[in-house]
Amino acid sequence: MTGPLPPQTAADWLVVLLDAPDDAGLAAAFARWHAADPRHADDWAALARTYQVMGMAMPVHEAAWRDASGAGPRPLPPVHAPPPPVHAPPAPLDRPSANRPPAKRPRRRAAALVAMAMAACVAVAILPAQLARWTADHVTGHAETAQVTLPDGSRVRLAPDSAIRVDLTGIGRRVSLIEGRAFFEVTADPARPFQVTAGDVSATVLGTAFEVRRGDDDTRIAVREGRVRVARHGGSSPADAVLQAGDWATLGDTGAPRLGHRAARDIAVWTDGQVIARDRPVAEVVDELRPYLTGLVLVRGDDLARQPLTGVYNLTDPLAALRAIASAQHAHIRQITPWIVVMSKD
Repeated sequence: MTGPLPPQTAADWLVVLLDAPDDAGLAAAFARWHAADPRHADDWAALARTYQVMGMAMPVHEAAWRDASGAGPRPLPPVHAPPPPVHAPPAPLDRPSANRPPAKRPRRRAAALVAMAMAACVAVAILPAQLARWTADHVTGHAETAQVTLPDGSRVRLAPDSAIRVDLTGIGRRVSLIEGRAFFEVTADPARPFQVTAGDVSATVLGTAFEVRRGDDDTRIAVREGRVRVARHGGSSPADAVLQAGDWATLGDTGAPRLGHRAARDIAVWTDGQVIARDRPVAEVVDELRPYLTGLVLVRGDDLARQPLTGVYNLTDPLAALRAIASAQHAHIRQITPWIVVMSKD
């Protein structure tokens, strides 16, 4: 009988280290993994930052996440340097002479400069998105949805973590999806076309119902009713397509749109509090649940993540939906802390 596979990713290491924080052998193996590849260190640092942020925020479904002890998040295991090889001689001690004090101040200044540089990098990465949200007309937070009725009678349903800016004039109607996901039910007005933009991508209609989802690397449009013209403007490879009911298109920064078709009734079912899966990978369905939970949800194991899944899941009780997905895959759910839940088969 073979034992469980050794951890391969930062998420895997987080799970096993929190399960066995006093295992010296495990800590040494983790240190070797951490030092083996700079990408390992980067992945661990990113996961550690997320973990720490989760520890500062109270989960939306606190009663379901918090354990009986009421304890907060466990501290992350420290990253120790791997033990030196047996044949390596001990490093010489660099003792300051009696007339030369330790050079602490320059090191402190250097550390301060590094910290300031890191803070500047974080600000550059985060501030544009925050500024964009500040200019929005309608915004939703984590695990929050909203319905907006525009002055022309059109309706917009915002998914969690979404933001739009609205510009309705006498000659045109334009909504900018700054981030997230929205479903539009457009009141027909042939004299004023309705256009939704998401970065360089636009969707133009006269009267229809459709969804736009803006991701980090692409934008996806799916049509429930009517016809929508989608286009990518500018750049080296503009794109254009016309979608009908049930059609969807995913447009990245370059290349031709990826096109597909599904049952029109299955588009934007999140507006009814549902996720419908028909032979979709487990990881993809879990992604649909993440915006409705404050906390890390980890699917451990590529085999499990890729397994096809069919079912209907309730967004009003996302934890129950996770348990139902795990049950369908003969996997189990473990709550490591009030902020982390893991789905795995081991």
